[in-house]
Amino acid sequence: MPFTPFHFGPAATVALSGKRYLDLPTFVLINVAIDIEPLLVMFFGLNYPLHGYCHTFLISSLVAGLFSIVVYSGRRFTSRIMKILKLPYETDFKKIIISSLLGAWFHVFLDASIYTDIRPFYPFRVNPFYGVVSIPMLYLLCGILLIPALFLYFYQVKEE
Repeated sequence: MPFTPFHFGPAATVALSGKRYLDLPTFVLINVAIDIEPLLVMFFGLNYPLHGYCHTFLISSLVAGLFSIVVYSGRRFTSRIMKILKLPYETDFKKIIISSLLGAWFHVFLDASIYTDIRPFYPFRVNPFYGVVSIPMLYLLCGILLIPALFLYFYQVKEE
């Protein structure tokens, strides 16, 4: 999506709902990290598809693996941020890698449903997700999903 914040609603709703199995910051932030690729294409005017290799399940899996290492090495910092947000936070590498992979694939799936240039099953050119939902409907759903994300957040906030 050209507006990465649209990923926050669905990503936060999924991650907060599955907090037992998912690492919230990892799942949400990998959704942002995948969109560094189109940002670089637009910013530098690169002769490269707007949604290139990082928007495939294969390459996003590799990105997720590297991202997991970074997140795991910075887990103490993340723990401090979660404390500021008043959310309980316990994680391990398994939870981080699962969250990173699922978050990256979630991003690819969302974008593949509205962009013709995405090839989620690279090297195959097929995109079976395109047109599953219209652009306005996806944006509306992403915006609406901010509501349960906020409810889940306030429900899970730890009182000090």
